[in-house]
Amino acid sequence: MQETATGIGEAIRAAAIPLTGHAADYDELMELVGDARVVLLGEATHGTHEFYHERARITRRLIVEKGFNAVAVEADWPDAYRVNRYVRGTGDDSSPGEALAGFERFPTWMWRNTAVLSLVGWLREYNDALVDDARQVGFYGLDLYSLYGSIEAVIGYLEEVDPEAAGRARRRYGCFEHFGEDPQAYGYAVDLGITRECEDQAVQQLHELQRRAAELAGQGGGMPGDEHFFAEQNARLVRNAEEYYRSMFRGRVSSWNLRDRHMAETLEALVAHFDARGGPPARVVVWEHNSHVGDARATEMGEEGEWNVGQLARERWGGDAVLVGFTTHHGTVTAASDWDRPGERKRVRPALAGSWEALFHMLDVPDFLLPLRGRPELLRALGEMRLERAIGVVYLPRSERVSHYFHARLAGQFDAVVHLDETRAVEPLEPSDAWHGGEPPETFPSGV
Repeated sequence: MQETATGIGEAIRAAAIPLTGHAADYDELMELVGDARVVLLGEATHGTHEFYHERARITRRLIVEKGFNAVAVEADWPDAYRVNRYVRGTGDDSSPGEALAGFERFPTWMWRNTAVLSLVGWLREYNDALVDDARQVGFYGLDLYSLYGSIEAVIGYLEEVDPEAAGRARRRYGCFEHFGEDPQAYGYAVDLGITRECEDQAVQQLHELQRRAAELAGQGGGMPGDEHFFAEQNARLVRNAEEYYRSMFRGRVSSWNLRDRHMAETLEALVAHFDARGGPPARVVVWEHNSHVGDARATEMGEEGEWNVGQLARERWGGDAVLVGFTTHHGTVTAASDWDRPGERKRVRPALAGSWEALFHMLDVPDFLLPLRGRPELLRALGEMRLERAIGVVYLPRSERVSHYFHARLAGQFDAVVHLDETRAVEPLEPSDAWHGGEPPETFPSGV
């Protein structure tokens, strides 16, 4: 095993491009991207500063040098659209911090953090400097947790443009009103047979908005504007979220696949919307966790029947989809100890032996880019199954092997990998006392 690891390490070391903070760091990644339509940038945790920082560096280059015109993130559609209005100069918010205030649902630190604040400010400055508004860069959410927020957004839009249609939407969505805006309670009640499904009402409302879009196009008014697109995507989210929350009680694979299918469909809808406007073709950079970005077919989850956004993007766009994973060996991370608990600054334990992260750590190259596409020697060397770490919004170091690792073939999972050996916790805009305090050392209390 040691001889095998040594051989793989030599192949990686020969191909690794050290990251030094200089402007040329990602030149080879830009060359790999070429004319790709979508670039998916991952993360091994939902709370690491360097992942956000390096994705922002790459994103700025994709926008400036490659003409990318949309940033799509693992966030709720209506909350992200508030940011979109701000960066395009059409919203009511006066600062990046205000624009990010819509991210109220746990985990708030995923998007209300200092790194995202900086990117949103840069996007606004970039758009303000453009002469042609058609080339502005937008900011969008791909996720489907905002069932009730999206219901409010659909009704709010229709109240502005068609009060009679708003009344119909209100009656249809009234099916959801008995659950205290708790979509999981709705799913549980349907599963137990306590209440009827709201699927038909959600589908009817989506179809009405889609018919309205077709009528607008057929009347010679061109494609519907961004606000109608915003409302239509919210209606589609309600339909898909309704199914997702019903599926939560059927098992992980079913709900995971519904969620990632929704995010992939939203990405496709975004590309189609940009293309139909007649301006520059859509080129989208996506920010999501490695577990969504890396091709599921190269992981043990894929073997269990799961698919994800990265796999669906490759199936849809082929070589015009570029998947980039991010890894780290040790440091700190912002994460909670349980769902819906405050974010804490936690220590990330050194990667387990036999993992990709441990192998990268052995190279003694602290931070590097590893391009994989078109490199047969690396595809062979990295084609075996190894452990890969995945920390979400909850981090449980004491059960790390079970809770935060899975097996993956890195060469099939990504087109390139960015490894950042030591990393630190992303800083929330409103850090809790638990975050400021951080974790005690492992020897506590016996070692003090």
